[in-house]
Amino acid sequence: MADPKPPWWLKPMNKVLMAAMKTGLMKDGPLVLTVTGRKSGQPRSTPITPFEVEGQRYVVGGFPGADWVRNAQADPDAVLVRGRVREPIRMTELTAEQARPLLRQFPVLVPTGVSFMKNAGLVTGPNPDEFEALAGRCSVFRFDSV
Repeated sequence: MADPKPPWWLKPMNKVLMAAMKTGLMKDGPLVLTVTGRKSGQPRSTPITPFEVEGQRYVVGGFPGADWVRNAQADPDAVLVRGRVREPIRMTELTAEQARPLLRQFPVLVPTGVSFMKNAGLVTGPNPDEFEALAGRCSVFRFDSV
């Protein structure tokens, strides 16, 4: 099965979401991840929804081969931003085997991600087996403080 492509409206919507987040009105929900563009060398930002398991923070790449995923693979040093708080991090991509148990928990820990991944055609619903099957297709990163 070919990997789905992001919908045309995703990048413009992400820009609106990030602008709303900068106002400080959104206390919960997504964070802004800034990585270095692998081709441009310029900072590239995208909203993400990390989750925590046993004291470690993770994020799942919602689309296989997404630009921010490929940028993080090329340069794992990044910055997480919530409001005015900036946190430098290093992103470590997990192997498919390491990612499986985290992907099983994803539908419970990030319920908003279920509809996103369902709309992307990656899953049919919040079934942990379907999410686990994404191991090796959708990147999973651990955030380490630096």
